[in-house]
Amino acid sequence: MMTAWQDGDGQPVAVDEIVDKLATTRFAPSPTGLLHLGHAWSAVQAHDLARAANGRFLLRIEDIDAARSRDEHVAAILADLAWLGLEWDGPVLFQSQRLATYGSALERLRQAGLVYRCFCTRAEIAASASAPHGSEGPVYPGTCRRLTAAEERADEPHCWRIDMAAATARAGPLTWHDAHAGTVSADPMAAGDVVLARKDAPSSYHLSVVVDDAAQGVTDIVRGTDLFDATHVHRVLQALLDLPTPRYHHHALLVGSDGERLAKRRGAPTLAAMRAAGEDGHALAQRLRQGQLPLGFAVAAP
Repeated sequence: MMTAWQDGDGQPVAVDEIVDKLATTRFAPSPTGLLHLGHAWSAVQAHDLARAANGRFLLRIEDIDAARSRDEHVAAILADLAWLGLEWDGPVLFQSQRLATYGSALERLRQAGLVYRCFCTRAEIAASASAPHGSEGPVYPGTCRRLTAAEERADEPHCWRIDMAAATARAGPLTWHDAHAGTVSADPMAAGDVVLARKDAPSSYHLSVVVDDAAQGVTDIVRGTDLFDATHVHRVLQALLDLPTPRYHHHALLVGSDGERLAKRRGAPTLAAMRAAGEDGHALAQRLRQGQLPLGFAVAAP
């Protein structure tokens, strides 16, 4: 089987040239809205990489945001993947059913003295003149890291942040491998003290995704370049929690006619609308494999 997909520069790459052993990949959408063409682009690549290696393609629903997750969006995700002709292996994993597992991982980091309570609001962080900006917005200036035990207000709403300086000192120098960027030296300090458990949820994306990828035996992570920087954070968490490090395949993103990347919040055309209009999902998936995008869409420049 020779399946082509796009590398970080938008150039076709044969999966057979990338995978040299059995691979387990996953597609892990959040049911906070309907999937769009960018999701299909990523799901097809993850599916085909696994199939080319006679491996497994898993489906995970990242629904820890209970306030925004919707059952109807879960149903739409399943229908969209079936419409595209993508079949996953084994049962669907729901993160909302694994909160205790994330709590155990957080407690392990707490016992090691690597996380702390943070009471700051987003507005307070954004207003900090000393806060540089990273890929996820203002980098947290470490205000609550300096609180003493007597100053903490544990009964008030708070999140848990990682003490990245202490974490990187504990983990030591780290690297990870990307199919397009090659060997990458991890630089988690650039992200600052990221949130590992939110005020309104018992975990964050960073913590839950690392724990679940290890639990599911994911060997190859296929996702967009918008998450490349997050991998630096994930690498240090893997080291601290004694978890394996997968191979990474960060692919180029799709953009619309306005040059902006496709996103739910910007009203990107949904796969559900395409299904309702009678489009052939199998044919769409095949065109994506060949790098043939619908009119008005393009691969983002590197």
